[in-house]
Amino acid sequence: MQPTHDNCPCMDDCPLNRALGLIGGKWKMQILCSLYNNGPTRYNQLKKTLDGVSNTVLANALRELEEDRLVTRREYLEVPVRVEYAITEPCKRLIPILDQLGDWSMTL
Repeated sequence: MQPTHDNCPCMDDCPLNRALGLIGGKWKMQILCSLYNNGPTRYNQLKKTLDGVSNTVLANALRELEEDRLVTRREYLEVPVRVEYAITEPCKRLIPILDQLGDWSMTL
């Protein structure tokens, strides 16, 4: 008989697993930290701060973060069109949690 894992913190319906899915990925944390530290940022400037990220990876990560309501995309109807990315209020509430997680990692 297989053991059940109803209380396992890494099951699909686990809130922790969902949270890690939202911010997981190679560049998402760096994107969020950059936007938090620098405020609303244009795409090319964000790419410069994230040394080594490809256009495809950055665009996909920004799209996912926007879909998950952690980042907003604001388009200004100018010539040429200007687009800025910024973190949302839910993301601002996430930052202290990430700081605590970083502090915890330093204790290991």
